[in-house]
Amino acid sequence: MTHGSAPIAGTLSRRRLLGLAAALTATGTTSACAMGIGTTDPAGGLTMLTYDDVETAARLREQLARFREQTGHRTTMSTVPGSGAAQFPDKLRTRILGGQSPDVWQIWGGQIGAPFVEAGLTTPLENYYEQYGWHNMLNSAGIQGMTFGGELHGVPLNVSSLGAWFDAVAFDEAGADIPTTYDELETVNERLLSSGVTPGGFGGKYGWHIMRLYEYLLEVTAGPELHDELLRGEASWDQPAVVESFDLFQKWNDRRWITNGALGVAPPDAERSFVQGTSAYTFSGPWIEAQYIIPSNRPPSEFGTFLLPTGHENVRHSGFIEGYMISSASGVPDTAAELLDFLIQPETQSALGNSQSATLAAPPDPETFPLSAKWAEIRTHSEIYTIQDQAFPKAVSDQYFAVQSQVLQSQMSGKEAAREMQRIVSEWRRSR
Repeated sequence: MTHGSAPIAGTLSRRRLLGLAAALTATGTTSACAMGIGTTDPAGGLTMLTYDDVETAARLREQLARFREQTGHRTTMSTVPGSGAAQFPDKLRTRILGGQSPDVWQIWGGQIGAPFVEAGLTTPLENYYEQYGWHNMLNSAGIQGMTFGGELHGVPLNVSSLGAWFDAVAFDEAGADIPTTYDELETVNERLLSSGVTPGGFGGKYGWHIMRLYEYLLEVTAGPELHDELLRGEASWDQPAVVESFDLFQKWNDRRWITNGALGVAPPDAERSFVQGTSAYTFSGPWIEAQYIIPSNRPPSEFGTFLLPTGHENVRHSGFIEGYMISSASGVPDTAAELLDFLIQPETQSALGNSQSATLAAPPDPETFPLSAKWAEIRTHSEIYTIQDQAFPKAVSDQYFAVQSQVLQSQMSGKEAAREMQRIVSEWRRSR
């Protein structure tokens, strides 16, 4: 038993476990529960696994204590902070394979959460949606993000919109205005660089943070319709719009518009860099305000955020859904559902300080989170396109991140990157 996870009642033979691990490696999915590992032991209460940072986890533990006071149900929560979508799903799979499946786990939607559903590891939640009235409580985009194959297998916690978060002081000192076109953004980069500050703070370690820049550039060059078709594998990546996006990606690195040595920089370091003064902006979401801006003790007026311009009539932004799933191996699914209902209540969301809540009655407080509140307004007129590491299965994302890395290291041209991406996506489509 590790990290408070409840032991699994059933056991696997060594031969069966090795076979399961081999299947996991080959397919990128886990099928332990589907293969009959057993159910969690409810004697010790609920177990929960998240990827919350230390401060967020502390607030969550306070709410779990309140849940116990109200219901008598104990919840043991473990967290794997900072692992991100590049690592957390594998850590979760390892726990399940090792007989340590949590009753409830935090996860992203799209192709990150999908393998757990497809492998039969999650509990269908439609009955609980009806029982607790979640359809009326939660953001529709959030619900859709936790719907797989037409079935509800998760409860959305966050609806996250990504845009530019910037140091207004650095912009003022550089004489840079908020850009309204992509060309203006390049001009802003040059002005910031001339003033002595790195324009964009991006971390390339694990691939997903620097990906935010590339997917924005692809939205610019390809436009909404083609971008979506590319993500679904319905259009060829080996085409001029993709080549142009990779060429721009390399341009940002060559012109020193992004963090020096970005490929070796950890995402948290890149995200907080605009608050620390080592960059002027980053591409991120509303959690930035609670995690970095408020703790900096700098006046809120010294920061800003804006929707990235794309040059298209429909100006979209990257976004993703996060939520909770209940294990199909849970011995107490009704209690787990009761916990999820408690967690998404407006009072709990407020206590958690969630500035990107999927709960309709828990919008960000404009007094506490003025910039997050701005994004709640932006979402009313700007659509979300699926962030790319949710659009692709992990095995595809890992290869895609390798392509990004090679482009930034000048080991692959834009044309070569477009051809390689077409090969990667084509193989994924054929394997489906």
